[in-house]
Amino acid sequence: MRAILFDQFQGPTDVREVPDPKAPDGGVVVRVHATGLCLSDWHAWSGHDADITDLPHVPGHELAGTIAEVGAGVTNWHVGDRVTVPFVSGCGACKWCRSGQAQVCPDQTQPGFTHWGSYAELVTLYAADANLVAIPDHVSFETAASLGCRFATAYRAVAGRAQVRAGEWVVVVGAGGVGLSAIMVAVARGAHVVAIDRSEGALDAARRAGAEHTVLADGPALADGLDVPAVVHQVTDGGAHVAVDAVGSERTCADAILSLRRRGRHVQVGLFPPVDGGPRVPMGRVIAWELDVLGSHGMAAADYPEMLDLVASGALRPQDLLDRVVGMAEAARLVPTMDSAPRAGMVVLDPRRP
Repeated sequence: MRAILFDQFQGPTDVREVPDPKAPDGGVVVRVHATGLCLSDWHAWSGHDADITDLPHVPGHELAGTIAEVGAGVTNWHVGDRVTVPFVSGCGACKWCRSGQAQVCPDQTQPGFTHWGSYAELVTLYAADANLVAIPDHVSFETAASLGCRFATAYRAVAGRAQVRAGEWVVVVGAGGVGLSAIMVAVARGAHVVAIDRSEGALDAARRAGAEHTVLADGPALADGLDVPAVVHQVTDGGAHVAVDAVGSERTCADAILSLRRRGRHVQVGLFPPVDGGPRVPMGRVIAWELDVLGSHGMAAADYPEMLDLVASGALRPQDLLDRVVGMAEAARLVPTMDSAPRAGMVVLDPRRP
């Protein structure tokens, strides 16, 4: 098969021919039709994830395709089935998986991190009966790819962890794939959204996703000595009820937390690059204002039906987040630049393209 590999962290990425994978017991091999280019894959390439111990490595973790091979012991799936998968795949047997909380399974696997991922024509997935999700016939592979990570992660962060309610103010820092998804989910739940980003193009996309107010980080709106949290407090008459950091940096995390009103809820979704001593977080504000700080790590397959019902009804439209579809060569060139490239939607790799 063809795959995108790197031999060293922060090194060149290129397209190569490598041996086809074989389906493990309990698992499957999926022929990839679409896989999103996500900032988490840039973290993998950068060496920020301790799960990647063997090089060369194939990144890619949000995917959709058809089953090409079924391993021994799989009972619910067959060759040709259209499937996606949460980027966190549980073992299917532990108490967390049995209670529907596979996203925190201690024996989880993650394509693109614990093993070779989906920037390839074929990818191996484990514990198929516990983790695979059927793609409805009317949902495209490009749309379904976002459900494996960005959209599902945002859905759980907004609906499951923060439990956003109608009428609340939600500030979303970072209008990339996760951020735009969070905006769309919050709006669908009746919330008012303020979006923060450093890119005008990303903020245009945020407005299309339903954000009522947008703030350009370091932009003209901040010229009068106001910072991002101060602008949010003005817009929301006292601060947001919920903040989502969809980027993952000391500044974006701090801006999100400081944008909250008293007793607000912060959800950290964006991954932090390694920092000596750990990232600095404004814990004084957290304590004094009794803020809730929540982590959110994907969404288990057991929680997909509710989200898919909303997609089917048209209440949620992840397909609107699609920016463009690229082939293998262009995707290989894009991987090292994903941390700095303008984000105005989801870029999807179709490995079947020349």
